[in-house]
Amino acid sequence: MNNPRILLWHRKDLRIFDNQALIKAFSLSNAITSTYILDKNYSHDFNANSRAWFLGNSLQELGNNWKKMGSRLVILKGDPVSIIPQLTKTIDAKFVIWNKSIEPYEINRDLQIKKVLKAINIQVIECWDHLLIEPSKIFSGNHKPYSVYGPFYKNLKSKMNLLGSYDEDKFTFQFKDIDNKFKNNHKIKSSDSVLEKFLQNIKFSGSKICPCRPGEKGAEILLETFINGKNIYSYNSTRDLPSYNGTSFLSASLRFGTISIRKVWNATLNLNSGFKNQENYLSIETWQKELVWREFYQHCLFHFPELERGPYRKKWHQFRWHNNNEWFQLWSNGETGVPIVDAAMRQLNSTGWMHNRCRMIVASFLVKDLLCSWQMGEKKFMEMLVDGDLAANNGGWQWSASSGMDPKPLRIFNPYIQAKKFDPLCEYIKFWIPELSKLSNSDLLNGEISNLEKNNYPKPIVNHHIQQRLFKSIYAEI
Repeated sequence: MNNPRILLWHRKDLRIFDNQALIKAFSLSNAITSTYILDKNYSHDFNANSRAWFLGNSLQELGNNWKKMGSRLVILKGDPVSIIPQLTKTIDAKFVIWNKSIEPYEINRDLQIKKVLKAINIQVIECWDHLLIEPSKIFSGNHKPYSVYGPFYKNLKSKMNLLGSYDEDKFTFQFKDIDNKFKNNHKIKSSDSVLEKFLQNIKFSGSKICPCRPGEKGAEILLETFINGKNIYSYNSTRDLPSYNGTSFLSASLRFGTISIRKVWNATLNLNSGFKNQENYLSIETWQKELVWREFYQHCLFHFPELERGPYRKKWHQFRWHNNNEWFQLWSNGETGVPIVDAAMRQLNSTGWMHNRCRMIVASFLVKDLLCSWQMGEKKFMEMLVDGDLAANNGGWQWSASSGMDPKPLRIFNPYIQAKKFDPLCEYIKFWIPELSKLSNSDLLNGEISNLEKNNYPKPIVNHHIQQRLFKSIYAEI
């Protein structure tokens, strides 16, 4: 069989360029039909309005790119365990190719599909795409999975340096090379209506102000802006300032795979070869470390799937959470009376995105001031974040709660000190809480806001120092 039909299943790899599954498919045949399935059993991709918006628009662009290549993207909705075998039969595919996943549900789903396809003599090929290094190729000295970030970073960095240069040319395809025989296959019910209906049902009001941009082209622009706009050279000194656009905003692009992690990492290597001063070098390295944090949490969830269900440090099962639902709702709405916390939550609710420093601040406040379980915050974030990713979100919340993979056992953020350090002019606070725009910065940073009713802003619902002592007393019990 010289040119076997191949079914390429897109998942978290919504792009044509540098897609390992597509590269593998091309090595076998140019008769390729692609599909994306809105998995009814896996709502993480679209159960937040922001993620639905990002996904829908990215799929629209991806579909157009496949049309340019003389093929089509078949978009369906339902259970992939039944849909993939059915679609394979419909197009008479001999191979099904996809990029591997690391989440427990996805791994189990893929095993079921492979079992069904094996029974009907269809070969499955799986590739690693969304990680810099496969989980099976990096271990600690005693050949166990890493549970501490520092050693993981050093090992991964050394391995990446050994991999050599990144050749972009090999990821460029000629559109004419795709066989268009199945572009308008009458056997496949039109999937345009599935995407059209999905797009019509999206209710996300923050699309114009969300800093993350859907699609492969959007990701390219974000990377180009970050690199050529020189923000990367000041990243080390500005990344923690929420009022300053000093980050790449590529988190959602990496989450949905509209850009490859290899392309992003390669951008740092190209810059490293020509840095002009020590600050430039530190900034590039700091951004690399942030990229590796993403990688670390992905590897952790792959090796320790129980993280999805609870704390890594088992003693946290015994912690006596108060879980005051009224306080949790005030926190969720940005109405705690603590300006930096409320500003951050209002940013999240409006844009579907939150600055990383602020994610740590609000998480620490919920867990260690309000004594609400980190899992309540984890769930809330997944309901809102455009870049909501199970591994990264879980890892970040467990880091903030001190229940995760972190050699430092207890870390508590004082929200007022955090505001003084990272929003000293209160630009971020006053932008997201305009009712406080005329108050003095010193009052906002000290938490001593006068004339609260006049300014239509609530009093702090808790006293940080009292709650900190209470948290520590409960923590001492475990």
